[in-house]
Amino acid sequence: MKFFVIILTLFIYFVNAINSALDKPCLARRISGRSVICVCNFTYCDDITRDVPVNGSYVAYTTSEAGARFQKTIGAFQTLNHSLGCCRTSFDINPMKTYQAVEGFGGAVTDSAAINWKSLPEVMQKYLIDSYFSLKGLEYNMLRVPIGGCDFSTHPYAYNEQPENDTKLSNYSLSYEDYYYKYEDIVPAFTNPLTQRRENYQRLYFGCHIIDNIPMIKEISKVATSPVHIVATTWSPPVWMKTNHHFVGINQLRQEYFDTYALYHYKFLEKYAEEGINIWAITTTNEPIDGYFGLARFNTLGWSVEKMGEWIVNNLGPMIRNSVFKNVKILSCDDQRFTIPFWFNGILRKYPKALDYIDGVGVHFYADKIVPAAVLYAVSKTYPDKMILATEACEGSYPWQTEKVELGSWPRAISYITDILEDLNHNVVGWIDWNLSLNMRGGPNWAKNYVDSPVIVNAEENEFYKQPMFYAMGHFSKFIKRGSRRIEIREKKSFFTWSVKNVAFLTPDGTVVVVLLNEGSVRSVCVKCGKKEAILLLEANSITTMEFVCDV
Repeated sequence: MKFFVIILTLFIYFVNAINSALDKPCLARRISGRSVICVCNFTYCDDITRDVPVNGSYVAYTTSEAGARFQKTIGAFQTLNHSLGCCRTSFDINPMKTYQAVEGFGGAVTDSAAINWKSLPEVMQKYLIDSYFSLKGLEYNMLRVPIGGCDFSTHPYAYNEQPENDTKLSNYSLSYEDYYYKYEDIVPAFTNPLTQRRENYQRLYFGCHIIDNIPMIKEISKVATSPVHIVATTWSPPVWMKTNHHFVGINQLRQEYFDTYALYHYKFLEKYAEEGINIWAITTTNEPIDGYFGLARFNTLGWSVEKMGEWIVNNLGPMIRNSVFKNVKILSCDDQRFTIPFWFNGILRKYPKALDYIDGVGVHFYADKIVPAAVLYAVSKTYPDKMILATEACEGSYPWQTEKVELGSWPRAISYITDILEDLNHNVVGWIDWNLSLNMRGGPNWAKNYVDSPVIVNAEENEFYKQPMFYAMGHFSKFIKRGSRRIEIREKKSFFTWSVKNVAFLTPDGTVVVVLLNEGSVRSVCVKCGKKEAILLLEANSITTMEFVCDV
């Protein structure tokens, strides 16, 4: 037995040395008073590989406030004995007790995300896509896409704005914001790539709104390691369908256009299918309370509970289910947690037939700090066959967050990590971030509703920056594959020891993935599974993802 331990230790040392040479480390830039950002430029961008754990060993990846970014270590499991009993915190893993299956993780391809992506040199465009979706990136497998415009566009718009009162949507076509426009058609070639891209950047912002959602999605699909499931959402239909005839303000859908608004979604599915892009799910309008109560200064459509239920049962549900897109999922709510008792349960009380059409609910991040996650049980325990998907999140959106883009912010990474852990532990099947990339201001955004993003593009300097939030997302997305099932994990700690937030999954590959958030000083924890246990060192103020095979 001792000989085996020695051999395994030597093997682990050797593999650690190899891994250090293979992975391209973060090109770190320290931000005063904060954590680091990782800089990607014309010639360099960091990456990360996932190592398949060997029986008897684990692979751990750590990101910390001090500057570690997916710092990789390999360690050994040992047979349970009293020598490891010195841990003041231990985690017992039980792969036999399972919960929800995971759908995935991702971000949003908005007009703004595409503008910023396209403002970079082609090699950096590839770096950005690879960083999120490739085998050496975060391996995202989900996207959210606006149907028409949203606030993260250069102007408010919808499809089929003219002619008005066109109930059959005879002029429905995708916009410039959807289609590709070749760079060479906009600007002549320059010998200096920095000058060239600055000129492109200026033209994109002050020129003809030449943006490209579809090409970005297609580039994503080329490198993604699993099928990318796309969730599509309308912020506002054409203003002629609305009671106030404006993109913003208190408004609802006019009754005579209920069927037309359902058709609006069908035609989007049709147009994207013609481009070779299949939509996995649609939602029943972004944040319906915003338009109903006039809470936002950007594109909205308000809904009452009664009217939304009526529309789902009589219009949207039948139109989608009786079409070639019958397998497209329909998610209701697509709003804050507190709306679930009203816009989901309320709809079902008045229109129980909606259950025949609704596949689940979408929830947003912004009220999570004040609304307990237990609200989610109203769906998962009452309707266990209906999924809960987190469809939007970002930092920098609150009025008191005057610095919209906060480079190097560790608290914002913690905000993401905490919310994802809480959601996953309350049966949420996936977590989709907001914009994949924004500029240094947190836009463009026609409504000046600037926010932060895990990737910030500095086109003027030919760089983009991976924020701590980027790596926070990766600790889940890269390791918790689609089809993974959450499993039981029990924390045992001494009375005066702070808790380590956690979640555990059994992947389709048969490995166990444990995510641990340590918000205190350096500490050792014991991880136990079956008859084996290992000591894991958690860096101060860090997140660690640990993967191993559990022999139960």
